[in-house]
Amino acid sequence: MATTRPKQVNLYEAKSHLSQLVREAAAGAEIIIARAGEPVARLVPLAEEAKPIRRPGRLKGQIWMSDDFDDPLPPDILAAFEGEGGE
Repeated sequence: MATTRPKQVNLYEAKSHLSQLVREAAAGAEIIIARAGEPVARLVPLAEEAKPIRRPGRLKGQIWMSDDFDDPLPPDILAAFEGEGGE
């Protein structure tokens, strides 16, 4: 598999053509910026953030829920949620 060599530009050229170089990098190019012929920086496209892999059941056995978790609320607590009850 052949790899393309990165484009190398001097610092003055990079400053003069930064917008174009950023477009090239965003399109997948790698650009080396050099000072006096010595590479000092690399302009590359941002990598996409890896989304976490969701695996159902991953927390099985680590979460506990009461048997009555979905029972109706007691009247006084329900009234507080509904904005009733004289404060």
